[in-house]
Amino acid sequence: MGALREGETARHRMGALEALGHEVTGLDSEPEAARRAQRSLHRRVRRRLLGPADLAGLNRRLCEEVERRAFDVLWLDKAVTLAPATLRWVRYRRPDCRILGYSPDDMLSRRNRSRGFLRQLPHYDVFFTTKSFGVSELRALGAPRVEFVENGFDPETHRPVRVTPEERAALGGPVGFVGYAEAQRARSLESLGRAGVPVRIWGPGWERFRREARGLRVEGRGVWSRDYARTLCCFDIALCFLRRESRDLQTTRSVEIPACGVFMLAERTDEHQRLFEEGREAEFFGSDGELLDKLRHYLRHPEERREIAAAGRRRCLESGYDNASRMRGMLESALTDRRGAGPEGPE
Repeated sequence: MGALREGETARHRMGALEALGHEVTGLDSEPEAARRAQRSLHRRVRRRLLGPADLAGLNRRLCEEVERRAFDVLWLDKAVTLAPATLRWVRYRRPDCRILGYSPDDMLSRRNRSRGFLRQLPHYDVFFTTKSFGVSELRALGAPRVEFVENGFDPETHRPVRVTPEERAALGGPVGFVGYAEAQRARSLESLGRAGVPVRIWGPGWERFRREARGLRVEGRGVWSRDYARTLCCFDIALCFLRRESRDLQTTRSVEIPACGVFMLAERTDEHQRLFEEGREAEFFGSDGELLDKLRHYLRHPEERREIAAAGRRRCLESGYDNASRMRGMLESALTDRRGAGPEGPE
C-alpha cells in the first residue's frame, strides 16, 4: 500500500516486488480523486491541524482485501492515514501476516507523520527507514524493530538515455538541479549564478527565487518519472542537494543520478561517501566555494567527468542499489525472527 501513481517511488518498489516473482495486490493511498479533494482550503487547514485524512478509504479497502484472502506480507509504504485499529484487526484476522512499514522520509518531521502513524508503530513487525538517525528515534516512539536501508533506484526509469541536441537545448545544459525549492539550496545556486556558472533548475516552488536568481535559468515546474531521468541525461553535471528540514544524509536522488550514468556532484556526507568513492564514482562538496571550484574543474575536463559518471553507474549495478535488490534484502531480513534488532543486528 502506498502512493502508486506513475513516477512515485512506492510504485517502483511495488514493481520490484513483482520483478522478484511475488504476487502483489496494490492499494493506492493517493488516487487522483483523493489528491483533488486534498487541495481544497478546508482539507489543507485540517491536514495542518489534525494530519492527513483517509480520503482514499484505505482503512475500509485494506480490511476488505485482508478478509477476502490471506497475505504473507502487508507492506505499508508511508501509511500515515491508516488507523491503529485497522492494524490490530489485520493482526487478529491474519496472525501469520507480517506487517512491514517503510518510508523514504524523515518520519519525525511534522510534515510527514500523523497522530495515527505514531500510534501505528507498535503494530509493525519491522519498520524500514532510509534515515539512519531514525532507527533509534522510531524505536523510542514504540516500534519494536526498526532497520536502516539505503535508497534504491528503478532500473527501468533511472538509466542512461540517448538525448538529441534538441532535447538537450530544451531540457539541459552544462549544470543542472532537479528538486524542490529550499532556501539553503537557493543561496548555493545563487552564488553559482553570481560566479557566472550556467545552472538550469527544474522543480516546484522556485518561482519566488526568480528575481534573485540572476543568471540562473529557473524553469518553475517539476519533471517526473522518465521525463526526470531524461532531463538528468541532458546535463553534463547534475547537482545533488540534500533537504535540510528532513535532516538528509542521502536521498533517492543520491542513487538515481549515478544510475542514469550522469556525473553527480553532491553534498559530502558519510553516507554519500559510503555509497560512492569520492573522485572516482562521484564528486562531493562541503561548501559553496568547493562546489564552485569542482564545477569549474569538471566543466573543463569532460573526459574525466565521463569516466567518473560511468564508474558511478557501475557501482549502482554491481553493488545492488536497484530497488529489487533492496526489497529482496528487506524481505529476507523481515522474515527472520529478530525482534528489537537495530542496524547492527540484535542487541
